[in-house]
This record gives sequence, C-alpha cells and structure tokens, in this order.
Amino acid sequence: MTVPRFNVLGVGVHALDLPRATTLVVEAATQKRGAYVCCCDAHSITRARQNREHRNTLNAAYLTTPDGMPLVWLGKLAGYRDTQRVYGPDLLEAVCAATADTSLTHFFYGGAPGTATELARRLILRHPGLLVAGSHSPPVADAEDLPINAIARARPDFVWVGLSTPKQEAFMRRLAESETDFGVTLGVGAAFDFLSGNVRQAPLSIQRSGLEWLWRLFQEPGRLGTRYLRTAPLFALRAFGQISGLCHYPLEDR
Repeated sequence: MTVPRFNVLGVGVHALDLPRATTLVVEAATQKRGAYVCCCDAHSITRARQNREHRNTLNAAYLTTPDGMPLVWLGKLAGYRDTQRVYGPDLLEAVCAATADTSLTHFFYGGAPGTATELARRLILRHPGLLVAGSHSPPVADAEDLPINAIARARPDFVWVGLSTPKQEAFMRRLAESETDFGVTLGVGAAFDFLSGNVRQAPLSIQRSGLEWLWRLFQEPGRLGTRYLRTAPLFALRAFGQISGLCHYPLEDR
C-alpha cells in the first residue's frame, strides 16, 4: 500500500478519498490481513495528544482516515489536494455496497443493546445479498469484556466496531494482535447510531462546513457537551500552532 500520510499533531492521517479507501479495505479483507482501520476526527486526535498508547494505536493502523473536515483541510494545506473526507458511516455503506452478493461476511460489534442487530437488518435491506456473520451490542459496563471468541468462531471478513474513542481503537488493536482469523476491523463509532436510525445525521451542508460537532452537541448536550466544548478549541489551538510552526508534533515510531 502506497498511500501518503500527513501529520496532524503527531498522528499520521492517510491522504485519500472514499473510493480509494473502499478499495483498500476490501483488499485487506480478502487477503485476511487481520488489519484495522481508524476513522479519525479532531476528538480522536486530541485524545491521542493526551494518551500515547492511543496515539501509537492510530499510527499503527492499516489506514487512519480523515473522518472530520478539519483533518481534510489540514491534508490539503499539507499539499495533498485530493484528500477527501472518509466518514465512518459513508465507508460502512460503501463497503457493504461493494461486497453485497459476494461471499464476504460482516460482523457488527458495539452500540446500545439491540443497535448492532438493527444496523445489520437495515444494511441487509439496503444491500441485498449482504452476508452477516453475527452482531453483538455489549452493555456499556461490560464493554471491556471483548467478544474476541465470538468473532473467532464467526471468522468474518469485516468486523465493524461502534464503541467510543479510545475504547474502539484499543479493542481493534487487541483483536489485530490476537490469533483471531478475520479480514479487517474498522472503527466507525457513531455510524452504528446513525445508520440504525437511533440518531439523526447532520445535513450534508453542515457536515461539509466542519460544524457537525455543533449539530451533535445540540442533539446530545449531556453526553457530548464536555467532550466538544473542550476538544474543539484545544484542537484548533494546537492545529494553529502546528501550521504556524510555533509547535512541532513529530510522528513517532509505531
């Protein structure tokens, strides 16, 4: 794989678009690489500055995609003019569309109880011929009790993970480092809630403006208030420091 990366606060983000990401993900699944893909936004980058283990996990990924518009803009500023948003829900839909009516199978892990099953049901309706090997939505308190054995029994080509950051990234790396037989695992976070119908997605105009975080803040102020009111200004300040040359965040060994 020869996809260039650009540096965002010490995290290497791949400069690519949705079609290219879809192709690479399907290739990884068919080759049974046991790889993982992180859909990365400003919140995840900010957490990576605070948590070296999380930063190393992002940098060790098969792909770390620009899930949020601020990362896309930073990629273009770095000279990668063709960088486009590779948004978790869009990647999930694109891969399902590309693999419907094939022998490739999907496993869904995450979300509130019942969410993964509902997500799988809706995806099968939208993509006839899609093969689902299993689904599981753990209670929040039991999210650390990871279903690696269930995934090992299912032997899926794609494992879709919808947990919060950095739990989902830690899970994916643990799965990748196990001897579990699977193709590729992808952390898509809130895609489980969006595509199962639990939460309404922001309109495209808001998504493209980079203000989707504000839309989500109004939707779930109790859960997301602290996250976004801290993350947005901190990320912006650090990104300005990097762009201006006042601060340096070298990419570290993975």
